[in-house]
Amino acid sequence: MDKAAKPVRLGFELDCLQVPLELLHPGRLMPATIKNGVKYKQVKSSIESIGLVEPLAVIPHTAHQGAFQILDGHIRLMAMAELGLADALCLVSTDDEGYTYNKRVNRLSVVQEHRMIVRAYEGGASVQRLAAALDVSESSIRARFKMLDGICDEAIRLLADKPAGRTMFRVLRKMNAFRQIDVARTMIGLENYSVKLADAMLQTTPPDQLAVDTHAKVQRPGATESVQRLQRELAAVQADTKILEENYADSNLQLAIIKAHIKALLENAKVVRWLAKFHHDYLQQLQFIAEINKLPTD
Repeated sequence: MDKAAKPVRLGFELDCLQVPLELLHPGRLMPATIKNGVKYKQVKSSIESIGLVEPLAVIPHTAHQGAFQILDGHIRLMAMAELGLADALCLVSTDDEGYTYNKRVNRLSVVQEHRMIVRAYEGGASVQRLAAALDVSESSIRARFKMLDGICDEAIRLLADKPAGRTMFRVLRKMNAFRQIDVARTMIGLENYSVKLADAMLQTTPPDQLAVDTHAKVQRPGATESVQRLQRELAAVQADTKILEENYADSNLQLAIIKAHIKALLENAKVVRWLAKFHHDYLQQLQFIAEINKLPTD
């Protein structure tokens, strides 16, 4: 007999709410210097130009009736408060998903960002408005429009969700479609999307695999030197990978032990009050360490 299908429980309420800012409580302390960062300035500029795009993720506050605690969106909340906005659109969680909500989100790659900018422009947003929203120059927006010019569809598909930089695509553009796909697959295999690797592979690209208008522009230092350069790049990648493989498990174990000890300290109200009073900077760093999910691999 087939088992009855279990109903899927929604993690969030179906409808978003407009919540006054005074009823939104941060879920963690934010560094005092965060307003000086590029990310904060971009978020603030975006909200000021086109409004809030992504709702804040919140959960009903356990200690304050009718209030909410922020799970995701602390920077947006700070920017909206500074802009003098009265309320924010919020997505209400049905349980505390603060541990996983923002830890499993893949951030926008430059390809995805390019597509969003193009769609916004095609939807009627001007270059000036996009530049203001992203806090970049108008020339930078125009350059992003052309980022994928000369890149074949298959290479774009392969790199669509990868952490490749914009400059790397300028190098990739100098090769024909066949070579672009080959380079993209090599980068994925090595998990290395650097401009140095792309440039090293450009130098070893046969003339018949270069883009039509690139033959005269690519300066070749000589076959032997090009091969040696590529070998050095690949050797460096392999060495870094080997070091990571050897140390990653032990480092993660140490991190888990340290996190457990720090969380135990932060659960002690007296310790937290003392740190907040005498060593607020230490408290922020300890809270940051306690929220680390895993060690970065790049």
